[in-house]
Amino acid sequence: MNLNIRKITPADDAKIASIVRSNLEKYGLNKPGTAYFDPMLDHLSGYYDELPDTKEYFVLTEDGEVIGGVGYERLLSIDACAELQKIYLTDEAKGRGYGKKLLGFLEKRAADKGYKRVYLETHSCLKEAISLYKKTGYCQIDKPDFVIHSAMDMFFLKELKD
Repeated sequence: MNLNIRKITPADDAKIASIVRSNLEKYGLNKPGTAYFDPMLDHLSGYYDELPDTKEYFVLTEDGEVIGGVGYERLLSIDACAELQKIYLTDEAKGRGYGKKLLGFLEKRAADKGYKRVYLETHSCLKEAISLYKKTGYCQIDKPDFVIHSAMDMFFLKELKD
């Protein structure tokens, strides 16, 4: 088994969009106010390539097959903060430590880019994701005023180590 994390390419767009949508459907989150309806979801490579100094998206591959992804974008509402975006895995990839691997990769990447903290939005029904966030040092915060995905009901922030 060969695992690799690399930047997203246009050839990955359809697969990642499918992974995101199938995850949201599974939890009944295929509704407005979630990433399901993000206008850029079918073209993530182009969206994240627009301003590569402030946002990036990465895919996780297993033997060349895309099995998940994670991204970040500068969050102007909080000083020196990156927003964790669209961390999803195929059902077959779950429970194997890959979510933790993607999260760790993203945090290191954000720190290397000068970010001091990572913010994320999630939904209370995503129990496995919430458990991962808490285990890796994310602290739940009150709902910020700037929330875009209105269906999300849990918010977390993590201070990155220097």
